[in-house]
Amino acid sequence: VGTPTSFTITVNPTATVNAVANQVVCNNAPTTAVNFSSPTTGGTIVYNWTNNTPSIGLAAAGTGNISSFTATNATNAPVIATITVTPSYTNGGTTCVGIPLSFTITVNPFATVNTVANQVVCNNAPTAAVTFSSPTTGGTIVYNWTNNTPSIGLAASGTGNIPSFTATNAGNAPVTATITVTPTYTNGVSCVGTPTTFTITVNPTAVVNPVTDVVLCNGAVSTPISFSSPTTGGTIVYNWTNSLPSIGLAASGTGTIPSFTAVNLSNAPVVATITVTPTYTNGVSCVGTPLTFTITVNPPPVINPVANQTLCNNSP
Repeated sequence: VGTPTSFTITVNPTATVNAVANQVVCNNAPTTAVNFSSPTTGGTIVYNWTNNTPSIGLAAAGTGNISSFTATNATNAPVIATITVTPSYTNGGTTCVGIPLSFTITVNPFATVNTVANQVVCNNAPTAAVTFSSPTTGGTIVYNWTNNTPSIGLAASGTGNIPSFTATNAGNAPVTATITVTPTYTNGVSCVGTPTTFTITVNPTAVVNPVTDVVLCNGAVSTPISFSSPTTGGTIVYNWTNSLPSIGLAASGTGTIPSFTAVNLSNAPVVATITVTPTYTNGVSCVGTPLTFTITVNPPPVINPVANQTLCNNSP
């Protein structure tokens, strides 16, 4: 019997990777750093990983832990990258490839709001309802809005669509409210999107400055009558009607009332009522508050016949 000798056979374990939580982040937000670990001991483990969607801002492959990086998504839908990490276990000069583990990093898009048309409405008129929408998909979007001019009849802020409301403007010039709507996109996490703005302009109710009543004699030539208004910011057209065309003035017209020869063939004054209505245009045309005044034409004075007399001297 000779001298014994001994040797060993070492069997390395199959390396595994401890679970890594999936992540959901907003576009342009930092990710959480990923540090790999394993329950496998007794050797050295190297973690090699691949990323199937480098567009999120992470390289297509790498070794070791993944540092925090700024996630990117230039689309209108969530982008999901699958990261597969494979452990390689080395002990006793032998390297053994372990069991891969996969996890995901989801990058939500920047939510945007489809263009909303500006509105111009008349004072005391209903606005068009505003329904918000977005090209962004894959999540839930909440629309929060602010209004910098609540005097138009709309609250200073709100959430969701804006129903039709009665617009108000108590002044003499247009009032323009700027509405800013900001979308918040939720898909795992909530991401504030890109705000958009639009305007609601409320035109004033046009009025006509007072016009003095006119009194003319039969056959007299009138002075032209021009209209004006304290209302500004738009174009005003004055349309007028005349209740008594027999005075020598047309039944209706637009703009300044021209000079005319007054007519009254009766024995009593005749009174024509002139109603002038302003129409204010600024984006839309708004009929304003009518004004009335009168044109009175006096009759020609006549004397009833007086009988001729023939008398004697010294008679009464």
